[in-house]
Amino acid sequence: MVSNALDPHRIKARVRQPITPVINLYKHKRLFDLVMACLVTLLILSWLMPIISLLVVLTSRGPAIFRQTRSGLNGKNFTCYKFRTMQWPASKGPFRQVSKDDTRVTAVGRVLRRTNLDEIPQFINVLRGDMSIVGPRPHPIQLDAQFWFNLPGYPHRYSVRPGITGLAQAQGCRGETGNPLKMKHRLMYDQFYIRNASIRMDISICLQTLMTMLKGNTDAF
Repeated sequence: MVSNALDPHRIKARVRQPITPVINLYKHKRLFDLVMACLVTLLILSWLMPIISLLVVLTSRGPAIFRQTRSGLNGKNFTCYKFRTMQWPASKGPFRQVSKDDTRVTAVGRVLRRTNLDEIPQFINVLRGDMSIVGPRPHPIQLDAQFWFNLPGYPHRYSVRPGITGLAQAQGCRGETGNPLKMKHRLMYDQFYIRNASIRMDISICLQTLMTMLKGNTDAF
């Protein structure tokens, strides 16, 4: 649980209010996730992941896949998969959000981040049941430690499965969140999505994310 492992420094904290399950997500959302994830895996990931993996390992030392503990449904931790975009072992050091012109990011990693291609291994997380295709983005537990008790309603975003993409990201709220106001804006989008999720909204968010990938994310450092 997030309350038991908010950060690696063993912050002793207790969740004051339990996360209330949200029951108004549209029916068959999990089926939508599985069908879409299987199609993407068979038609795209089956050939694209080996190519990207090869580029990552040939241009910088370290593994192709980066594994990071993140917060999931009901605050439970899970292992989130991404293509490694930073120098190794810098990406294994103390947690620090990536910022503009961050020297830890590799040349290939910068392209992957701007096109969202670094996130595609998370379709594996969808198949495993850790994530949904669309939902609030999962944050590293160290970032959750900053907002879990200080930002009203923050734990509520984990009452649903986190997503590979989300309404907040489709609306441009992505990248570094050093300013608490940025996180508040993300939370507002997340709460709106949880209240109003539908298959039509999910398809729209996926299309917006695809367009952003083609154009390049200016806030993806």
